[in-house]
Amino acid sequence: MGLTVAFQMDPLDAIDIDADSSFALALEAQKRGHEIHHYLPQDLSFHDGRVIAGARPFEVRREKGDHFTIGAAETVDLSSFDIVMMRQDPPFDMAYITATHLLEHIHPKTLVVNDPVHVRNAPEKLFVTKFPALMPPTLITSDRRRILEFREAWKDIIIKPLYGNGGVGVFHIAPKDENLNALLEMYTELYREPVMVQRYLPEVRQGDKRIVLIDGEAAGAINRIPAAGEARANLHVGAKAVKAELNARDHEICRTIGPTLRDLGMVFVGIDVIGDYLTEINVTSPTGIQEIDRFDGVCLEAGIWDAIETRFAKRPKHRSG
Repeated sequence: MGLTVAFQMDPLDAIDIDADSSFALALEAQKRGHEIHHYLPQDLSFHDGRVIAGARPFEVRREKGDHFTIGAAETVDLSSFDIVMMRQDPPFDMAYITATHLLEHIHPKTLVVNDPVHVRNAPEKLFVTKFPALMPPTLITSDRRRILEFREAWKDIIIKPLYGNGGVGVFHIAPKDENLNALLEMYTELYREPVMVQRYLPEVRQGDKRIVLIDGEAAGAINRIPAAGEARANLHVGAKAVKAELNARDHEICRTIGPTLRDLGMVFVGIDVIGDYLTEINVTSPTGIQEIDRFDGVCLEAGIWDAIETRFAKRPKHRSG
């Protein structure tokens, strides 16, 4: 089944072919005989009732320094494509939200992965609040008094911007740390949104587990061990990826959230679990499949494409709305 696929993603020359999940998905699409095209988020437009983009056909290969070939740009009507892969990296800002509104015009006749409506309604740190029984003690607020009361109750806390990504702006405030007030002043200057405050989970020293779910089913995991002296477990700030197995609590979390993810059209999701707690649900541009592939000897991108092709075959043959 050869499909036409448009990848809405960041520049091809900037990707790490050993880690980038979009690269793995493009390789698998190409392997299946799908025709793949690339465009940048800023190339997306709405004109005369059509969603258009300046897209370029491309090919990928696992050769460092020579991992893609790309053709000339051509203005295309995205409703003529079978699949659009919304794979640009966060931040989840108004540009990201605008892209979901535009792509909503063509979905589901053109299948957008993940569903743009529900991507818009599911920012990582807020979506997890739909499952309060799985979360650590959490406060979302702009009220300084409530933050101080939360710290008094839990002593050891993590504070982070609500729409941040990649560990940027995440701080561990230990019981004797005197920087909380200054930090809140900085947040007030930088962000208009509330902040998220959570009880610090010391289990993070044993790792922040990234679990990939495909159409609501757990497919594999890696564990990310923070570097010495670092509270964040993001790989790009020095955390180490190690092989991980799913334990009973992980399976319980996945069984709890899986049906909701599937019903919302979230084909590819990455969740973060520290100890017994679900901390984030990543639906915008999840990563981790290449690391899991290497540790477990699997091919998660094949499973993702199986799920996409199944959804495409069953999709309504008309535009939503």
